[in-house]
Amino acid sequence: MFSSSAKIVKPNGEKPDEFESGISQILVRFRVGFGSRARPALTRRRLLPQALLELEMNSDLKAQLRELNITAAKEIEVGGGRKAIIIFVPVPQLKSFQKIQVRLVRELEKKFSGKHVVFIAQRRILPKPTRKSRTKNKQKRPRSRTLTAVHDAILEDLVFPSEIVGKRIRVKLDGSRLIKVHLDKAQQNNVEHKVETFSGVYKKLTGKDVNFEFPEFQL
Repeated sequence: MFSSSAKIVKPNGEKPDEFESGISQILVRFRVGFGSRARPALTRRRLLPQALLELEMNSDLKAQLRELNITAAKEIEVGGGRKAIIIFVPVPQLKSFQKIQVRLVRELEKKFSGKHVVFIAQRRILPKPTRKSRTKNKQKRPRSRTLTAVHDAILEDLVFPSEIVGKRIRVKLDGSRLIKVHLDKAQQNNVEHKVETFSGVYKKLTGKDVNFEFPEFQL
C-alpha cells in the first residue's frame, strides 16, 4: 500500500508529471513525503524493478525521511547517450537530505540502472532591481537570491559530499567562458566517475560550461 500522506510540494500549485509521479512512488517506499498519487501499476511497470520491495526493509532511511518533501524531479540528457536524474528539494530541508544523501543516492541509482542521481535545492532567482522597482519595493534583494549566488549554490549541491576548494574562469579566444572547479582531492575516488554528469546537469540548469579537476596542492 502507498502512503496516503505522501505529498509533493511544487511551486504555484503545479501538478507532478508522470516522471515525477514515478519518482514519488520510489521515494514513498523510503517514506519520503511526495504528493499526488501516481498510478501504481503504470509506475511499477515503467520505473520500478522487483528489487524495489527491498527498500521497504530499510527502516533507518524510513525514519530519517518521514518528514521530508521534494519539489520536483526530471530526467535529462548529459551527453554521450547518458541520462541523469535531478531531484529538487526545499532549501530548508537540504541539510537533512545531505545527512543521508550518499546512501539515498546509492539506493536510487540501483533502481534506475546506474543512472546518476543528484539532489539540488529548489532556489529562486530574483531579478536585479530597476530604478522603478526600488521605489515600489523598499526591501533589498537578498544576496542568496541573485543569479550568481544561486548558480554557485547549485555547484555546491551538485558535487556533495565533495567540497569545492578552488574556482577560476577561463575566457577562450571566441569570448566564451569555461568555469574550472577544483574539488577536494580526498573525494576523487568517490565522485570522479560523475564529473561529466555534473557538467551536463550544470549546463542544463544554468547554460554555463564547467569543468571539474582534482588538483594536488603542495604546501
